[in-house]
Amino acid sequence: MGFSLNIRIGAASVSAVTALWDEVSAFEEQPSMRALGYPPHLTLAIYDTDDVSEEARKNALAHAAAEEAELRLRFDRIGVFDGPPVVVWADPEPKEPLMRMHHAIHAVIDSSLCRPYYRPGAWVPHLTLGMAVPVERRDAAMAFAHNFRGVEAIFDVIDCVTFPPLRIALETQLPGRLDPLPAAP
Repeated sequence: MGFSLNIRIGAASVSAVTALWDEVSAFEEQPSMRALGYPPHLTLAIYDTDDVSEEARKNALAHAAAEEAELRLRFDRIGVFDGPPVVVWADPEPKEPLMRMHHAIHAVIDSSLCRPYYRPGAWVPHLTLGMAVPVERRDAAMAFAHNFRGVEAIFDVIDCVTFPPLRIALETQLPGRLDPLPAAP
């Protein structure tokens, strides 16, 4: 059984991203993201091993969540990972808090146990919008990407999901961020 460590979208932002899922699913034979039965998220690490204890997983989540608050991310660009199949994804900004969380996880769990694309130096922070676009529909997906106008979303939970089947095993709520007060006149 494998597991992943993720940062998950807040309830107030779900509809904006699932609307993008639905748009991208038009390029797929079957909608891939809604089929997961799991909210929009950014995957920080994936492991295909049972060799990481639940205690290590808890420590990795705690370490990643330490001194972090909910993340307000802006997605202004859509990219693809060429397949087959083609994966369509949104590029988050700012990346710094995601990189801190990613680094914190790998400081606790040996990165050699992680899937290669999620290891330090290889990981590309991304919000997957579709995982199963056939290669022959890549140009249509790229036209969609070219016309993308952006979306903002709040991510406020970091979790550990086991698979298969997909199940949330652990989760930690990130504290809300207080917006700064306007400057006095």
